[in-house]
Amino acid sequence: MLNIEEKSQIVSEITERFQKSSGVVLADYRGLTVAQATALRAKLRKAGVEYRVLKNTLVQRAANEVGVEGLDSYLSGPTALAFSTDPVAPAKALMEFAKENKLKTFTIKAGVVEGKVIGPEGVKALAELPSREVLLAMVLRGMQAPLTGMANVLQGPIRKMGYALEEVRKLKAAQ
Repeated sequence: MLNIEEKSQIVSEITERFQKSSGVVLADYRGLTVAQATALRAKLRKAGVEYRVLKNTLVQRAANEVGVEGLDSYLSGPTALAFSTDPVAPAKALMEFAKENKLKTFTIKAGVVEGKVIGPEGVKALAELPSREVLLAMVLRGMQAPLTGMANVLQGPIRKMGYALEEVRKLKAAQ
């Protein structure tokens, strides 16, 4: 049993994690074996995500201190939290783990992205987003397309002039 001082220290730690994290995912971890829980922690650590099992009341207090509203309805039953500075990393890692291990009892409860609470569907949508590198490549491709098109348009008259000069050369060579 934790005393009041220990509880307040844990609440301050959770508050600090909420403030530092861009993405937090709440999950119901029931049904995980010890081996699966260890594998999950290793996968999350590799993705730069901190995973903790915390008391719902302490999480609720910390969320209220930070100003996160709407999380109370998701804080029932066993709850594990995954904290990360990347808003997509915890959602992606947890969803991949659940899919890889075909876990039926492991469920995503909710998420907090940039201080806003999202439901399980929102977390699943986040997990389906392409990686940061892929998104950057898509933006660059979108920026390059007009430039490439303009270069082709500007080369058109020069190319046609080259074709015309080649035809003139062929005609003179034939004479």
